[in-house]
Amino acid sequence: MPGQHRLLGRSVARAGQSPAEALQLEADYYGKELQKSEDLKTNACITSARPLPKMVRDALEHIHEEVVARYYGCGLVIPECLSSCRILDLGSGSGRDCYVLSQLVGEQGHVTGIDMTEGQVEVAKKHIAYHMDKFGYCKPNVEFFHGYMEKLGDAGLADESYDIIVSNCVINLAPDKRAVLQEAFRVLKPGGEMYFSDIYASQRLSEPIRKHRVLWGECLAGALYWRDLYSTAEEVGFSAPRLVTASPITIGNKELEAVVGDCRFVSATFRLFKVPAGSRAGPGQAIYNGGIVGHERELVFDANFSFKEGEVVDVDAEMAAILQSSRFAEEFLIRAGGANTAALQGCCGKGVKASLTWL
Repeated sequence: MPGQHRLLGRSVARAGQSPAEALQLEADYYGKELQKSEDLKTNACITSARPLPKMVRDALEHIHEEVVARYYGCGLVIPECLSSCRILDLGSGSGRDCYVLSQLVGEQGHVTGIDMTEGQVEVAKKHIAYHMDKFGYCKPNVEFFHGYMEKLGDAGLADESYDIIVSNCVINLAPDKRAVLQEAFRVLKPGGEMYFSDIYASQRLSEPIRKHRVLWGECLAGALYWRDLYSTAEEVGFSAPRLVTASPITIGNKELEAVVGDCRFVSATFRLFKVPAGSRAGPGQAIYNGGIVGHERELVFDANFSFKEGEVVDVDAEMAAILQSSRFAEEFLIRAGGANTAALQGCCGKGVKASLTWL
């Protein structure tokens, strides 16, 4: 592919880029070089997470074709229990996920998208009226901003103003990932959740990988070492990351494989919660009432926990606190104690049981 070699050649000349230059390169790559998903050189930005519920598949059918055509991401990042929620999408691109979420939160909910690429934001804004008419809404419940996820305050996003933050394969593009998580924590309400897919590496990346332009644009050069996600998330105040799904990344390009060497990559979805201070009491038992639309019989919460309607499930102290303090509180009955809670706390404490140790 001629364009592929042109990009590889340009990466060498830009090896000493500053963070500002890196951001501009990302904007150029996603705004100019990529016009459709077929232009991508790895499956990093098109890897699916898990099967989509029917309600989400139906919502996708209502999205404008230009918005879908300009979409790049690691599957569709849609958590559960969204009715009337306020949601922020970091790196919203052409707005596809935002317009899906717009339907799921309903007219009383609200979705904000923020993206650093002006061209993508323009595409998203252009189709607001089309989608509100399609959804039968009297007034828009979506808005889009041009801005940076490390500086949400510059876009006017206030403290504790969102129930949920979603992000789809973009945090790896941020030079300062700690700042992204700090800003996310700031704008989330107590009990709020950050539900996001991204790319993670089996080791800290070498300088040749980190400064490779195509690998950066393909979401690999900025991949965070997965153990650093755990430490950084907890340092800024989040609960320990809870792994939902993970899929290996393939690189169908010999030149890129040579640069990467023995480093391995995965696309993974995690949940982080802003658990209020003092809400962690102890392990217990959780009983799901089956009230979440699309998940009436079973709620697969993460790789550790799955809740079937009416069944008693032993949960560790952190999971009990998450369920009690978040939007899931009305969907669960939590009992203190439990027959196997001590053993459970030992094997699953801090979300370590299901992690990326297999990388």
